Amino acid sequence: MDVTEGVLIGETQSVCPVCLARIKAQKIRYGEDVYLSKTCSEHGDFSTLIWKGLPSYHSWSPVRNPVSDIHSITERKNGCPYDCGICPDHRQHGCCVLLEVTRNCNLHCPICFASSGESADRDPTLEEIEQWYMLLKEAGGSFNIQISGGEPSLRDDIPEIIEMGKRLGFPFFQLNTNGIRLAADTDYVGKLKNAGLDCVYLQFDSLRDDVLERIRGKRLNDLKKKAIENCAAYGLGVVLVPTLVKGLNTEEVGEILRFAIEKMPHVRGVHFQPVSYFGRYPDDSTARYTLPELLRDIEAQTEGKMKVGDFKPGTAENPYCSFNGSFLLNPDETLSVLRKAEGSCCSTENKSEKSRKYVSSKWKGAADHTEVVSRNQIPETLDEFIKRTKQYTFVVSAMAFQDAWNLDLERLKECYIHVVSPDRRIIPFCAYNLTGTDGVSLYRS
Repeated sequence: MDVTEGVLIGETQSVCPVCLARIKAQKIRYGEDVYLSKTCSEHGDFSTLIWKGLPSYHSWSPVRNPVSDIHSITERKNGCPYDCGICPDHRQHGCCVLLEVTRNCNLHCPICFASSGESADRDPTLEEIEQWYMLLKEAGGSFNIQISGGEPSLRDDIPEIIEMGKRLGFPFFQLNTNGIRLAADTDYVGKLKNAGLDCVYLQFDSLRDDVLERIRGKRLNDLKKKAIENCAAYGLGVVLVPTLVKGLNTEEVGEILRFAIEKMPHVRGVHFQPVSYFGRYPDDSTARYTLPELLRDIEAQTEGKMKVGDFKPGTAENPYCSFNGSFLLNPDETLSVLRKAEGSCCSTENKSEKSRKYVSSKWKGAADHTEVVSRNQIPETLDEFIKRTKQYTFVVSAMAFQDAWNLDLERLKECYIHVVSPDRRIIPFCAYNLTGTDGVSLYRS
């Protein structure tokens, strides 16, 4: 694409998708579409869509407060993104930290960012995981923890891992899972609940088995629904997590939202993730699905019940990484948008800490199944109204992860989703999963 046809709206740094060398990049606007354009002296020119249509790229970015009190672990040697750990260049506290407790998996998904599968790698021991917890305590305290993998439910000792973390002061735990074991083993679900699990972060890409077979390699629709049913029986909150592939399941955005609302109050929300091009999934940047496209699809496919204006960018991470909106299901099945209070531009509040509390309050199970308020019951007292609001608040959010094609190092420096590496470093998610066109990772071993 000829850069002279567009308008230069910003400059940053990125990496070459082939060799992962750091290179200069430009943000070029063509109408309301924005591309990240860059040139590697060895591998040539690259241009990738990063924003398509309205709301405009410029209007989406609020005033941000710099963060200066980051607890760095690694030294600055080669510069971002090569010194992660966290290094002194990072500009945001962590909100959620992933603990990858296994590389093994009972699926072989074509879109897996972790390239998981049947692995000869040993799982980290409980002693090693305890060291990870201690590292996090030293680095900033009580992060939200996501137990991830691989497929973490292949480990029988996940309840012990959660109990250990709770004892050490980590208040919120979510389990990132495909749901296969949770659908088949109700005793295991009960043990997770009793150990202190707050939320099941359930892979949920489609309501159609033919689509699931293309994305995940298996027909999993009935199994996903059974997993939700078993979690509901124990009062575990469930968040549905669709990975969106343009032209494959992006027409199901509204259908997935309607299904989730039908399963309230145990399903607490939907967290969309447009597919990124790292790990096992090959590049097809012509099929990129951007946040504004998703916002417009939400409005169109819900027939205006959720509108573009109901959503705002995240307040802690870079605004171009995410959006979120909260809704209340009324007794007549209509939705009311809930507005979050905006922080002062002069506020010194730790916004990552605020985000941790927000996620915890919205995603954890609303009530034991014996205490659930009827979805059509009209509250008659203040206590009934508060109880209903807690149980029937529904969060819709999205996170657009970066890959080697669209990586903006200014965004990366504000990342608040981190991964603990086996060598005890704390690495931003998009850096940890970054791979070149040859599949070689910058950080994954």
